[in-house]
Order: sequence, then structure tokens, then C-alpha cells
Amino acid sequence: MDTLKEKVDDFLSQKCIAVAGVSRNESPEAGNLIYKKLKETGYTVYPINPNADMVGRDPCYPDLKSTPTPVDGVVICTRPGVANELVKQCAEIGIKRVWMHRSFGQGSVSDEAADYCHQQGITVISGACPMMYCQPVDFGHKCMRWVLGAFGKLPK
Repeated sequence: MDTLKEKVDDFLSQKCIAVAGVSRNESPEAGNLIYKKLKETGYTVYPINPNADMVGRDPCYPDLKSTPTPVDGVVICTRPGVANELVKQCAEIGIKRVWMHRSFGQGSVSDEAADYCHQQGITVISGACPMMYCQPVDFGHKCMRWVLGAFGKLPK
């Protein structure tokens, strides 16, 4: 896959996705918002946080190896250093799609993690937010996608 559109379409065509970096509380952090959006739009979604047993009313898992069924992709909404460990877990258990969240600023993107994904044959989206693409896209995320695109800040 060469283009961002192809990577996004492939990622969002999967039905079982993990979101790493959800918060224990109901805060409006990126991981929680993405988890909720994917769940509301029909995906099977597993929240990942080693320090939480539950996210809302849903069980939370300490790592990618602990989900009850294999996942097709993972959205990483953690510090960049944690992304390095998560992509190693992906390689170990055969997850072939990774999306490192970023809107403005560093986000979860780690160049080291992206390089590791490329070496392991894992398709990686290094930046942007799934909520800019997961239908229906809200007005705020449409605007964010436009602004990031206009300034060349969307991943390649």
C-alpha cells in the first residue's frame, strides 16, 4: 500500500481493532474518544491499558496479547516511547496494521516504532486520527483533516 488513502481504507475495513492508551476514567482523551467512535460505528473494539480493569462498563486488557480474540489492527494513543513496545507486541502476535494517533503536536508517533513496523512488514499510519476518516466524520474532524492536509501535516 502506497498512499494514505489506501492505508486508511484498509485499516478501517477491518472489524476487530484494539485501542491502546485508553484512560481509566471517562475523560475526553484521544484514546477514549477513538475507542467510543469505533465501538459506536460497529467495530469490535478492545481497550488496552495495563493500569485499568474496566473502561466504562467494558473490560480492559493489559496488553495486546490478552484480548479475547485476535485483533486486525491497533490504534496507538500513548506516549511515543510506549508505541515502541506496542509495535513489538504486534509483530509477536501477528497484527499487521498499526495507526499511531496524532492530531497537532507529537501525539503517539515514534519514528523508531514506524521503522520497526516497516522492517516487520506491518502497515503503519504514522499520524492523523482515525476520527478524521471513520464515517460519519464530525465537523471538527473534517476541519482538522482539511487543515492538516492544507499544511502538509498528514502522514504519507
